[in-house]
Amino acid sequence: QVQLVESGGGYVQPGGSLRLSCVPSGSIFSFTSMGWYRQAPGKQRELVAAKGRYGSPKYADSVKGRFTIIRDNAENTVYLQMNSLQPDDTAVYYCNAKVPLGTSDEYDAWGQGTQVTVSS
Repeated sequence: QVQLVESGGGYVQPGGSLRLSCVPSGSIFSFTSMGWYRQAPGKQRELVAAKGRYGSPKYADSVKGRFTIIRDNAENTVYLQMNSLQPDDTAVYYCNAKVPLGTSDEYDAWGQGTQVTVSS
């Protein structure tokens, strides 16, 4: 079973920055994709950013230009650099890995979540 350990959440004022980290129990090369999702109170979990083994990352429209996902192969870590944070970014952030099963299937592995609160 894949384990994902997140860190880096916290409290920040509007306009501030935070960097989230996610370290998987296996090599990040083994995952089809890794990304970050978030869930605010009363809302559904939504994709924030994701990056596959190859190609360009994808971002939610609401975070484009402010957030950057970094897949660091050397450190076996996935980061989410969050700049210009706004109160609407307040949520629990979850690391996600898409774990391949055989040649044509995969399942989602999730971290335990880390709280990000943006408030003045």
